[in-house]
Amino acid sequence: MAENNVARGIALMIAATLMFTLMDVCAKALSTRVDTVQTLWARYTVQMVVVALIVLPRLRSVVHTQRLGLQVFRAFALLATTGFFFFGFKKMSLIETTALMQISPIFIMVGAAVFLGETFGFRRAAAAAVALLGAMIVLRPGTDAFTPYALLTLCGTICYSSYALATRYAGRGEDVWTSLFYTGTVATLVLCVMVPFFWQPLEASDLPYMLGVGLLGTMGQLLLISALSMAPASLLAPFTYVALIFSTVWGVVFFDNYPDGPVYIGALVIVGAGLYVWHRETRVKTS
Repeated sequence: MAENNVARGIALMIAATLMFTLMDVCAKALSTRVDTVQTLWARYTVQMVVVALIVLPRLRSVVHTQRLGLQVFRAFALLATTGFFFFGFKKMSLIETTALMQISPIFIMVGAAVFLGETFGFRRAAAAAVALLGAMIVLRPGTDAFTPYALLTLCGTICYSSYALATRYAGRGEDVWTSLFYTGTVATLVLCVMVPFFWQPLEASDLPYMLGVGLLGTMGQLLLISALSMAPASLLAPFTYVALIFSTVWGVVFFDNYPDGPVYIGALVIVGAGLYVWHRETRVKTS
């Protein structure tokens, strides 16, 4: 049963990563069309509305939480994460931003060992290090990726790591829908105060992207919370590296951004490290 939960957690993490990279496509498309605060507002308002409609019959039980402070902290951590990345999209490509984000699993693994008491064995550490090496091959330090916008993205990785650890901790006793509800509601209340000062007129062609940002982000959130409720954060962390593969594909398909050789080499290294961890942790051990 434990092996099945780990396998499901990994599958859910990969699916969540897919949803988030598609959300990034919408955010990147909107980065030159509307103000970033508007995009953030759409991201979380849609989530709040969708989740509220789904849980309406049992809203009272969903709103009830024994960890209100933790839920509010999660919401602000994720809002900060999304904000840093969405602002980064103004000057950076999907692949550059995604590559920088791949530092977060290192923070997650260390934080899970320190704060959650999870195992941080040699194999996990080695896989994370190898995957990070692959990310550096893609990124190539010293290139134009290291800009002030890259620093924003690095701040986003720290916020995301804090969010992932808090989500794992909350998942031990909280309903998935409770976590999703508070993430969307807190961020929406904050952004509703801010967005009037940044609002720009919308074109009809902007609306599908804004709706997509919200729906894809909501699906990604649900999948991520479910994954972290089934498997340790330190185990799931390396599988976020598949975002590099997805972002490469979306960059070509939607933005005509063709990666060069090092991107493919780095991607192979990252996938190899992730498959190694998956094989070691999910195989049925026989005597």
